[in-house]
Amino acid sequence: MNEVQFQTDIEKLVEILPPKIKRNIQTGLLDDAIEIVLDIGRIPEIRLGNGNILSLGNDTINREDLDFITRQLPEFTSDNRSGIAGTLHRISAIRNRQGKIVGLTCRIGRVITGTIECIKDFVIQNKSILFLGRPGVGKTTKLREITRLMADELGKRVVVVDTSNEIAGDGDVAHPAIGKARRMQVSQPEFQKDIMIEAVENHTPEVIVVDEIGTELEAQAARTIAERGVMLIATAHGNTLDNLIKNPTLSDLIGGVDTVTLGDDEAKHRGCQKTVLERQKQPTFDIVIEIIDRNTLSIYKDSATAVDYILRGWPIQPEIRKVDGNYKEKNKNSEVDIIKKVQELDKKTQDVKSPLSFGFNRQQYIKDNKKHKKIYIYAVSRSIVDKIIERLDIDATVVRNVEEADFVIAHKNFARSGNKILATANEYHLPVFFVRTNSMSQIQRVLKEALNLTQENQEVYSYKNYKDSTELALDETNAAIAKLAEGAEIIELEPQDKQTRKLQHELVEAHGYKSISVGEGELRHLKIYKDEN
Repeated sequence: MNEVQFQTDIEKLVEILPPKIKRNIQTGLLDDAIEIVLDIGRIPEIRLGNGNILSLGNDTINREDLDFITRQLPEFTSDNRSGIAGTLHRISAIRNRQGKIVGLTCRIGRVITGTIECIKDFVIQNKSILFLGRPGVGKTTKLREITRLMADELGKRVVVVDTSNEIAGDGDVAHPAIGKARRMQVSQPEFQKDIMIEAVENHTPEVIVVDEIGTELEAQAARTIAERGVMLIATAHGNTLDNLIKNPTLSDLIGGVDTVTLGDDEAKHRGCQKTVLERQKQPTFDIVIEIIDRNTLSIYKDSATAVDYILRGWPIQPEIRKVDGNYKEKNKNSEVDIIKKVQELDKKTQDVKSPLSFGFNRQQYIKDNKKHKKIYIYAVSRSIVDKIIERLDIDATVVRNVEEADFVIAHKNFARSGNKILATANEYHLPVFFVRTNSMSQIQRVLKEALNLTQENQEVYSYKNYKDSTELALDETNAAIAKLAEGAEIIELEPQDKQTRKLQHELVEAHGYKSISVGEGELRHLKIYKDEN
């Protein structure tokens, strides 16, 4: 059905093109196209998803060609965008200093399914989600699919605030890609904030979907929506959560950032400057998802904790999930069961307005959805790694490209010289584990650590949030703090290096407990206890 719909849509785009361009478009040429670019005095081009650019003939574009197209389109809005009724295609204009159109970008819109399969367990938890990512990476496509999921499969009252008809296409009738969701059009981008509030006040939605939150007033409108108990699904300008924190216009989406001046003793104890950054309030969005590329997502499932860690300089590892072409088929039954369970729970708690009313067992979901692991090795013996995988009967393989991996194992001696590989791993938020030697025992120990394998659960490893040694040390500290809260008096932690112990001291103090370092050399570790005073 989607393929038929796409073929119909693409024909409508081709129909508005001048004859000299249309005759150069062969069957199948636009299947992988992102956009058609038409500039006066230049040969028309097609830009493909793989980065290639193809020319359409040898004739240059003139003003008559552009007029031929614009005469068939609705009037351009103030942001120089228009569209074709009943389709998802977007036509954007470039104007000269006199306001005349000198170029057009025809962005090809598609109905793509399966792009949210790997994050469906987050989507159905009724928590507000913010998507980040560079232009063209698929943010709007995911919004469209989430809209259809919430409206059709979960039966929610969904309202799409559609600025420039980005999500549901042009024309008065919303594109079938959004299912049963209702669409409120925004005539000019500057009115988006007003329509967001109007949607809540007039149409009693349970879910609001909005694309491209880009101003401070829109960020304030988003907070107003969230505070009224409405689930919000949105995108924002910015590639990463760190970028968003540093953006004063949009930082309110993740709680806002304020400058705090510490006392001399406190600054000395923390080992930092007297002026530090702190989160002001609870974030508007519970979950932040960075779209690294079309198939790779980086998920901060607790945005408040993530922001606090980033502001304090503590290490934090988001959860990486990748879109798998076979994911939907492999997990079809479990996903249907989860959706049914959510629907049943939602009916029982329909009078409860808390966004945490869903009873979703994420650990069980993870256990039911084991995933083949892909390992990238750098300056580590491939033959030894293969032998260990075979001996331990691990469902994993070594891959050639770091972008395809779930984690990286590298030799410690090449940590500095391998900047390019490690930089790529960092960009994709891939955990990196280091070995000191290429011995069987050393590689096996690190591989077990990477896969969270112990003697008790070597056969039960699953899709989890991998962490480096510092994060594991902080996790151990958090667990110890929880035990103190339950009544324990003194707890000793595992030995750590000086820098890690410093972070542990700071974390313990933040929870109101005391800590001292004991032991010598490599055995030096923290002892934490309650302050009897």
